[in-house]
Amino acid sequence: MTLDYSQGSIVRVEMTIGRVANAARVSIDTIRFYERRGLLAAPRRNFSGYRNYSEEVLDRLRFIGDAKRLGFTLKEIKELLSQGVKSTNECGPVTRKAEAKLTAMNDEISRLLGLRRTLRKMVEACGGNCAPTHAARGEASRSRILNRARKMRAE
Repeated sequence: MTLDYSQGSIVRVEMTIGRVANAARVSIDTIRFYERRGLLAAPRRNFSGYRNYSEEVLDRLRFIGDAKRLGFTLKEIKELLSQGVKSTNECGPVTRKAEAKLTAMNDEISRLLGLRRTLRKMVEACGGNCAPTHAARGEASRSRILNRARKMRAE
C-alpha cells in the first residue's frame, strides 16, 4: 500500500494487484483479464514496474460483480461503464438493459419449462423401461425415449 500526499491534503491510497484481488474477492487473473477487456483502466506502475491501483478500482470491481450476478454479460457491463454508469441502482441505462435481460430470461424459462414437460411425459410414457433398439442396416442405435421425444414434439 502506498500513501500519496502529493495533491495537498488529499490522501491517495494505492494498492498492489494482490491487495485489490483480496479486497474485491476476485483472482489476480480476473483483474488482468478485465484490464485486457477494457473493463478496468491500466493502472499506474511504480518504479519497480508493479501495478498501483487506487481505491476506485474496488468500486468498479464491485459494480462488475453486481452486474454479473444480475445476469449481464461482460460486453453489456462494458457498455454500461462506457455510459458512465457507476452503480447497478442507477436508472436509465441499467433499467433498459435490465428490462431486456428480464425478457430474455423469461423466454428462456418458458423454453426450459416446455422441455421439462416433454421430458416428464417421456419418462412417464416409457415407465422406466427404455432399453435401446437397433435400426436396420447398421445405423446407430436409438433409444425408445429419443424416438418417443420426436413423436411428442411433432404432436
